[in-house]
Amino acid sequence: MDGTLDHTMIRVSDLEESLDWYQTHLEYEEKDRFEGDGFTIVYLGPEDMHDEGAMLEITHNEGEEPEVGDAWGHIAVRVPDGELEDYYQQLLDEGVDDYRDPESCGGDYAFVKDPDGHEIEIVQRDPDEGALWSIDHTMIRVEDADEALGFWTRKFEYNEVGRWEADTFANYFVEPRDAAPEAMSVELTYNYDGRSYDMGDAWGHLCVRVDDLQEDWEALLEREAPDYRDPESNDNMYAFTTDQDGHEIELIERDLEADSLFPF
Repeated sequence: MDGTLDHTMIRVSDLEESLDWYQTHLEYEEKDRFEGDGFTIVYLGPEDMHDEGAMLEITHNEGEEPEVGDAWGHIAVRVPDGELEDYYQQLLDEGVDDYRDPESCGGDYAFVKDPDGHEIEIVQRDPDEGALWSIDHTMIRVEDADEALGFWTRKFEYNEVGRWEADTFANYFVEPRDAAPEAMSVELTYNYDGRSYDMGDAWGHLCVRVDDLQEDWEALLEREAPDYRDPESNDNMYAFTTDQDGHEIELIERDLEADSLFPF
Protein backbone atom coordinates (compact mmCIF):
# COMPACT_ATOMS: atom_id res chain seq x y z
CA MET A 1 0.00 0.00 0.00
CA ASP A 2 1.39 3.38 -1.04
CA GLY A 3 -0.55 5.18 1.70
CA THR A 4 0.03 8.71 0.38
CA LEU A 5 -2.89 11.03 1.10
CA ASP A 6 -4.05 11.96 -2.38
CA HIS A 7 -6.74 14.54 -1.60
CA THR A 8 -9.38 15.88 0.74
CA MET A 9 -12.89 16.30 -0.68
CA ILE A 10 -15.29 19.06 0.35
CA ARG A 11 -18.75 19.93 -0.96
CA VAL A 12 -19.65 23.48 -1.92
CA SER A 13 -22.91 25.29 -2.66
CA ASP A 14 -21.64 27.59 -5.44
CA LEU A 15 -18.93 26.09 -7.64
CA GLU A 16 -17.81 29.27 -9.36
CA GLU A 17 -17.66 31.24 -6.12
CA SER A 18 -15.57 28.53 -4.48
CA LEU A 19 -13.22 28.17 -7.42
CA ASP A 20 -12.72 31.93 -7.51
CA TRP A 21 -12.01 31.97 -3.77
CA TYR A 22 -9.35 29.24 -3.86
CA GLN A 23 -7.79 30.40 -7.10
CA THR A 24 -7.64 34.03 -5.97
CA HIS A 25 -6.63 33.72 -2.34
CA LEU A 26 -4.65 30.47 -2.24
CA GLU A 27 -3.39 30.77 -5.82
CA TYR A 28 -4.64 27.28 -6.65
CA GLU A 29 -4.93 26.08 -10.22
CA GLU A 30 -7.40 23.64 -11.65
CA LYS A 31 -5.71 20.25 -12.05
CA ASP A 32 -8.66 18.34 -13.51
CA ARG A 33 -12.45 18.42 -13.80
CA PHE A 34 -15.26 15.91 -14.24
CA GLU A 35 -18.78 16.90 -15.25
CA GLY A 36 -21.32 14.32 -14.16
CA ASP A 37 -25.10 14.12 -14.27
CA GLY A 38 -26.07 16.83 -11.78
CA PHE A 39 -22.65 17.24 -10.21
CA THR A 40 -19.18 18.58 -10.93
CA ILE A 41 -15.86 17.55 -9.42
CA VAL A 42 -12.77 19.76 -9.63
CA TYR A 43 -9.27 19.03 -8.34
CA LEU A 44 -7.25 22.03 -7.18
CA GLY A 45 -3.70 22.59 -5.94
CA PRO A 46 -0.69 24.89 -6.14
CA GLU A 47 0.92 25.21 -9.56
CA ASP A 48 4.22 23.71 -8.39
CA MET A 49 2.84 21.13 -5.96
CA HIS A 50 4.95 18.05 -5.25
CA ASP A 51 3.95 14.59 -6.55
CA GLU A 52 3.36 13.56 -2.94
CA GLY A 53 1.37 16.69 -2.18
CA ALA A 54 -2.37 16.43 -1.57
CA MET A 55 -4.99 18.11 -3.72
CA LEU A 56 -8.30 19.67 -2.72
CA GLU A 57 -11.28 18.04 -4.40
CA ILE A 58 -14.29 20.33 -4.66
CA THR A 59 -17.64 18.69 -5.37
CA HIS A 60 -20.73 20.64 -6.34
CA ASN A 61 -24.11 18.90 -6.43
CA GLU A 62 -26.72 20.96 -8.24
CA GLY A 63 -29.43 22.36 -5.98
CA GLU A 64 -27.79 21.30 -2.71
CA GLU A 65 -26.66 23.49 0.20
CA PRO A 66 -24.10 21.49 2.19
CA GLU A 67 -24.11 21.80 5.97
CA VAL A 68 -20.82 21.92 7.89
CA GLY A 69 -20.77 19.54 10.84
CA ASP A 70 -18.17 19.44 13.60
CA ALA A 71 -16.77 15.94 13.03
CA TRP A 72 -14.44 17.51 10.47
CA GLY A 73 -12.24 20.33 11.66
CA HIS A 74 -10.18 21.99 8.97
CA ILE A 75 -7.55 21.76 6.30
CA ALA A 76 -4.23 23.47 7.04
CA VAL A 77 -2.19 25.22 4.36
CA ARG A 78 1.47 26.23 4.45
CA VAL A 79 3.19 29.60 4.38
CA PRO A 80 6.93 30.15 4.93
CA ASP A 81 8.30 30.39 8.46
CA GLY A 82 8.18 33.92 9.80
CA GLU A 83 5.70 35.18 7.19
CA LEU A 84 2.40 34.22 8.81
CA GLU A 85 1.29 37.77 9.63
CA ASP A 86 2.21 39.02 6.15
CA TYR A 87 0.16 36.36 4.41
CA TYR A 88 -2.77 36.73 6.80
CA GLN A 89 -2.81 40.46 6.10
CA GLN A 90 -2.64 39.73 2.38
CA LEU A 91 -5.80 37.63 2.70
CA LEU A 92 -7.56 40.44 4.57
CA ASP A 93 -6.48 42.95 1.94
CA GLU A 94 -8.02 40.66 -0.68
CA GLY A 95 -11.35 40.71 1.13
CA VAL A 96 -11.19 37.52 3.20
CA ASP A 97 -13.01 37.89 6.53
CA ASP A 98 -10.92 38.24 9.70
CA TYR A 99 -11.72 35.01 11.57
CA ARG A 100 -8.84 34.05 13.91
CA ASP A 101 -5.78 36.24 13.42
CA PRO A 102 -2.20 35.22 14.31
CA GLU A 103 -2.20 37.24 17.55
CA SER A 104 -5.28 35.39 18.84
CA CYS A 105 -3.48 32.10 18.11
CA GLY A 106 -0.26 32.94 19.93
CA GLY A 107 1.50 34.01 16.73
CA ASP A 108 1.92 30.39 15.62
CA TYR A 109 -1.00 29.95 13.22
CA ALA A 110 -4.23 31.58 12.06
CA PHE A 111 -7.60 30.64 10.56
CA VAL A 112 -9.89 31.84 7.78
CA LYS A 113 -13.08 30.40 6.27
CA ASP A 114 -14.03 29.73 2.67
CA PRO A 115 -17.46 30.77 1.29
CA ASP A 116 -19.16 27.66 2.70
CA GLY A 117 -17.65 27.96 6.16
CA HIS A 118 -14.92 25.32 5.80
CA GLU A 119 -12.16 26.33 8.21
CA ILE A 120 -8.67 26.75 6.81
CA GLU A 121 -5.72 26.92 9.16
CA ILE A 122 -2.57 28.73 8.07
CA VAL A 123 0.60 27.14 9.43
CA GLN A 124 4.27 28.08 9.14
CA ARG A 125 6.65 25.62 7.55
CA ASP A 126 10.13 25.52 6.07
CA PRO A 127 9.73 26.56 2.40
CA ASP A 128 11.34 23.27 1.37
CA GLU A 129 8.46 21.36 3.01
CA GLY A 130 5.86 22.05 0.36
CA ALA A 131 4.69 24.75 -2.02
CA LEU A 132 3.09 27.95 -0.78
CA TRP A 133 -0.52 27.26 0.31
CA SER A 134 -0.07 23.49 -0.16
CA ILE A 135 -2.12 21.32 2.18
CA ASP A 136 -0.20 20.44 5.33
CA HIS A 137 -2.83 18.37 7.12
CA THR A 138 -6.52 17.69 7.47
CA MET A 139 -7.99 17.68 10.97
CA ILE A 140 -10.82 15.37 12.01
CA ARG A 141 -12.40 14.98 15.44
CA VAL A 142 -12.57 11.53 17.01
CA GLU A 143 -14.49 10.18 19.99
CA ASP A 144 -11.84 7.72 21.19
CA ALA A 145 -8.16 8.56 20.71
CA ASP A 146 -6.92 5.00 21.23
CA GLU A 147 -9.33 3.61 18.65
CA ALA A 148 -8.49 6.36 16.18
CA LEU A 149 -4.75 5.86 16.50
CA GLY A 150 -5.22 2.11 16.25
CA PHE A 151 -7.25 2.49 13.09
CA TRP A 152 -4.63 4.51 11.25
CA THR A 153 -1.59 2.62 12.52
CA ARG A 154 -3.04 -0.87 12.05
CA LYS A 155 -5.28 -0.50 9.00
CA PHE A 156 -3.15 1.89 6.95
CA GLU A 157 0.26 1.29 8.58
CA TYR A 158 0.65 4.99 9.36
CA ASN A 159 3.10 6.32 11.94
CA GLU A 160 2.26 8.68 14.76
CA VAL A 161 4.61 11.60 14.07
CA GLY A 162 3.50 14.17 16.62
CA ARG A 163 1.17 14.91 19.50
CA TRP A 164 0.02 17.76 21.69
CA GLU A 165 -1.79 16.95 24.92
CA ALA A 166 -3.47 19.88 26.69
CA ASP A 167 -5.77 20.12 29.72
CA THR A 168 -8.99 19.46 27.82
CA PHE A 169 -7.97 17.99 24.46
CA ALA A 170 -5.20 16.25 22.56
CA ASN A 171 -3.99 16.39 18.95
CA TYR A 172 -2.28 13.43 17.31
CA PHE A 173 -0.65 13.54 13.87
CA VAL A 174 -0.35 10.44 11.69
CA GLU A 175 1.13 10.00 8.23
CA PRO A 176 2.41 7.23 5.94
CA ARG A 177 5.74 5.61 6.70
CA ASP A 178 8.61 7.40 4.97
CA ALA A 179 6.26 10.20 3.90
CA ALA A 180 7.80 13.04 1.93
CA PRO A 181 7.97 16.38 3.75
CA GLU A 182 5.50 17.74 1.19
CA ALA A 183 2.89 15.08 1.97
CA MET A 184 -0.31 15.78 3.87
CA SER A 185 -0.85 14.26 7.30
CA VAL A 186 -4.00 13.59 9.32
CA GLU A 187 -4.58 15.42 12.59
CA LEU A 188 -6.78 13.52 15.04
CA THR A 189 -8.35 15.79 17.65
CA TYR A 190 -9.72 14.20 20.81
CA ASN A 191 -11.68 16.23 23.37
CA TYR A 192 -11.67 14.76 26.87
CA ASP A 193 -15.28 15.68 27.68
CA GLY A 194 -16.73 12.70 25.82
CA ARG A 195 -18.71 14.73 23.30
CA SER A 196 -20.22 13.34 20.12
CA TYR A 197 -20.02 14.99 16.71
CA ASP A 198 -22.25 15.77 13.77
CA MET A 199 -20.78 14.63 10.46
CA GLY A 200 -22.75 17.04 8.26
CA ASP A 201 -22.40 16.73 4.49
CA ALA A 202 -20.10 19.65 3.60
CA TRP A 203 -17.06 17.41 4.06
CA GLY A 204 -16.79 14.33 1.92
CA HIS A 205 -13.74 12.18 2.51
CA LEU A 206 -10.03 11.69 2.76
CA CYS A 207 -8.43 9.75 -0.09
CA VAL A 208 -5.49 7.38 0.24
CA ARG A 209 -3.47 6.40 -2.81
CA VAL A 210 -2.84 2.65 -3.09
CA ASP A 211 -0.60 0.48 -5.24
CA ASP A 212 -3.15 -2.21 -6.08
CA LEU A 213 -6.80 -1.44 -5.34
CA GLN A 214 -8.06 -5.00 -5.01
CA GLU A 215 -5.04 -6.30 -3.11
CA ASP A 216 -4.95 -3.38 -0.68
CA TRP A 217 -8.72 -3.52 -0.20
CA GLU A 218 -8.44 -7.19 0.80
CA ALA A 219 -5.63 -6.30 3.21
CA LEU A 220 -7.87 -3.71 4.84
CA LEU A 221 -10.67 -6.23 5.25
CA GLU A 222 -8.23 -8.68 6.86
CA ARG A 223 -7.41 -5.89 9.31
CA GLU A 224 -11.15 -5.53 10.02
CA ALA A 225 -11.69 -2.22 8.28
CA PRO A 226 -15.39 -1.62 7.49
CA ASP A 227 -16.56 -2.94 4.11
CA TYR A 228 -18.38 0.23 3.10
CA ARG A 229 -18.19 0.51 -0.71
CA ASP A 230 -16.05 -2.24 -2.21
CA PRO A 231 -14.16 -2.01 -5.53
CA GLU A 232 -16.71 -4.14 -7.40
CA SER A 233 -19.56 -1.79 -6.46
CA ASN A 234 -17.52 1.07 -7.96
CA ASP A 235 -16.59 -0.72 -11.22
CA ASN A 236 -13.17 -1.54 -9.70
CA MET A 237 -12.07 2.08 -10.03
CA TYR A 238 -12.05 3.05 -6.34
CA ALA A 239 -13.43 1.92 -2.99
CA PHE A 240 -14.41 3.37 0.37
CA THR A 241 -14.00 2.35 3.96
CA THR A 242 -14.80 4.36 7.10
CA ASP A 243 -12.96 4.94 10.34
CA GLN A 244 -14.41 4.16 13.77
CA ASP A 245 -16.34 7.46 13.79
CA GLY A 246 -17.73 7.27 10.26
CA HIS A 247 -15.28 9.52 8.41
CA GLU A 248 -15.19 8.23 4.85
CA ILE A 249 -11.83 7.20 3.37
CA GLU A 250 -11.49 6.57 -0.34
CA LEU A 251 -8.91 4.23 -1.85
CA ILE A 252 -7.72 4.95 -5.34
CA GLU A 253 -4.98 3.96 -7.76
CA ARG A 254 -3.46 7.02 -9.38
CA ASP A 255 -1.36 7.29 -12.54
CA LEU A 256 0.28 10.68 -12.07
CA GLU A 257 1.39 10.69 -15.71
CA ALA A 258 -2.09 10.12 -17.11
CA ASP A 259 -3.93 12.83 -19.04
CA SER A 260 -6.73 12.81 -16.47
CA LEU A 261 -6.54 12.30 -12.72
CA PHE A 262 -9.92 10.58 -12.70
CA PRO A 263 -9.99 6.76 -12.88
CA PHE A 264 -13.42 6.85 -14.56
